[in-house]
Amino acid sequence: MKVPLGFSFSGMHAGLKPQRKDVALVYSDTPCSAAGCFTANKARAAPVQDAEHRLPATGIQAVLINSGNANALTGPAGLEDVRTLLTETARVLSVPASAVLAASTGVIGHPLPVNKVLAVLGPLKNALRAEPDAAAEAIMTTDTRPKQAWREVRIGGRNVTVSAIFKGSGMMHPSLATVIAVITTDCAIQPGALAAALREAVSSTFNSLTVDGDMSPNDTVYALANGRAGNPTITDPGPELLAFTATLSDLCLEMAREIASDGEGATKLLEVKVAGAPTGAIAQDLARAVAGSTLVKAAVFGADPNWGRVLATVGARAGTQGYDIDPYSARVCIQGITVYQGRPQPHDPGQLKARMREPEVRIEVDLTGGEASSVAWGCDLSYDYVKINADYTSLIIPRPDGGVGKDDRLANYSPAFKTTLLVEALSYISRFKGKRCVIRYGGAAMVKENLKQSFCRDIELLRSAGLQPIIVHGGGPELTRTLDKLGLRQEGELITDDSGLKVVEMVISGSVNSELVTILNQLGDRAVGLSGKDGALLRARRIPGDDGRSKEHVGEVTRVNHEFLEMLLAQGYVPVISPMGLGEDGQTYDLGSDAVASELATALKAHKLIYLHDAPGILRGEELFSELTAAQLEAHLTAGAFSGSMQTRSRMALKALSTGVERVHVIDGRVPHSLIAELFTDKGVGTLVTR
Repeated sequence: MKVPLGFSFSGMHAGLKPQRKDVALVYSDTPCSAAGCFTANKARAAPVQDAEHRLPATGIQAVLINSGNANALTGPAGLEDVRTLLTETARVLSVPASAVLAASTGVIGHPLPVNKVLAVLGPLKNALRAEPDAAAEAIMTTDTRPKQAWREVRIGGRNVTVSAIFKGSGMMHPSLATVIAVITTDCAIQPGALAAALREAVSSTFNSLTVDGDMSPNDTVYALANGRAGNPTITDPGPELLAFTATLSDLCLEMAREIASDGEGATKLLEVKVAGAPTGAIAQDLARAVAGSTLVKAAVFGADPNWGRVLATVGARAGTQGYDIDPYSARVCIQGITVYQGRPQPHDPGQLKARMREPEVRIEVDLTGGEASSVAWGCDLSYDYVKINADYTSLIIPRPDGGVGKDDRLANYSPAFKTTLLVEALSYISRFKGKRCVIRYGGAAMVKENLKQSFCRDIELLRSAGLQPIIVHGGGPELTRTLDKLGLRQEGELITDDSGLKVVEMVISGSVNSELVTILNQLGDRAVGLSGKDGALLRARRIPGDDGRSKEHVGEVTRVNHEFLEMLLAQGYVPVISPMGLGEDGQTYDLGSDAVASELATALKAHKLIYLHDAPGILRGEELFSELTAAQLEAHLTAGAFSGSMQTRSRMALKALSTGVERVHVIDGRVPHSLIAELFTDKGVGTLVTR
């Protein structure tokens, strides 16, 4: 992420949370104009009470943020703790106490262990760098990943950078929507103009964000501008302020969407657009109502195209608020499919259900009675949201040193939850214990950090449950980027000469394989990285080209050294295999991960073969096949229903089924923990193909 000139960041573990970083410092080497937007909750946390009457202002240079403790509803002691932190942070940084702001997020109602924070102020100063990663990590609570964003804009002939670190996952509802965000910019702008820009940006973004209908007492968005870009100072309305506000709004829009997609327990981002409303305020209110509806959110989680809940929510909100709106005249679209226009519209429920399984679901409501529109963002309501919040405070335990810890052992959850979970899980575990499963790992699951982590955690859990996973991977986007950078692709195709092959092998067997094995072993697995060349695991030959000649270095599997893999599996290892093979001619061949996964499943007599890819399953157009027999899949394949990678995957699935594999699953790798969901359900969550 690009950082504005003059800003530096640090983050450390002070002991407010059991393990992860929990205190962050943002610092400017030049005094800043500063502005803030805060929660409307009257149970404001102590840092909010301190800061809201101080902004907008000049002379601000630092923001100290802690996670793990909200310092909310802590009485006069909470305010005194804030004053102590501001004074000591200022002393360490050699700035006035008035130059420091504070923010907190975490558990409500616990005294803040100030001494723990004071102890890391010196190290935080020494660790300041023009890299926000550690600070972004330190402000997380139930977030699944650190969040950062940045933009660049030309103002007054100078390049201006605007960046942000932010957090948000639960207790999220306008106004402001539960976030802690620190926006930094090197733009020269007066505090009043900065405050106006921030209010406008927040109004159309964070104030259109809802996860669970609950508002935190800690919501805080700070904006700091130190003027280091050297542009003429923005003081009044005009083109420069408009350009800056537009950039800031675009940044906040990305932040709002990112927070919604990471809502507690969320599996899908929900976007709701309401058009044709009498005013913008009414459009925004109705969009937020739909995005926040428990019934709508639950339907989105279950991929249930229950559009009646959408119009029922619009009608209820319009009725209680007295809006002059007629839901009967509305038009409703879900994922671009019209389901209602004055009356219910014919559509294919199966096709719509398949589209609703995608990671983003868009609902559009056109009221046809006005010109105003607005967009709101939220997420689905999953089982995990209830799990995260049902026992939230009962899992938080005070520690003798004044901090708090989290004791989230299963034993601390409610008896009904434990009983249901254990009975269901044990029945599946016993069914799969000792079975082998070959998993082709690719697509978005190889790109997004949270998906990488969830995939690796799934593998660890499956191995712990007695399943024997074998992973086959390709090169993913990293390979494509590297080949493009080196000019080794033409019209999307690899140049299959010696130089191209060396790069393919370097990326797949080196970088990608090594990273995956490292993550798995950090999580506790006994993963071992292998190239198909190791131990002559995969023997290969060239694939003849369409012109009768051979494609250089593109091959197919002729033999699998399954004894080698049997030895590793017997010793409890998880093989992680790159699809490179060794020919009898001594040449190296790229075999393709789809084909290698199929060949390994056959050779190892695997119970299941799983393909992770970037679609809900096997699709014909937009129709998802939940279950297929091999004969049905072959008929669709022959009829030309599939193309590209789906065609290849279908052929490989049929080959595996014809040689002894019992089941092939094609599932959506863009959905976190889809691997666990597939194995621990009766029919899977994508497409199940059986013999």
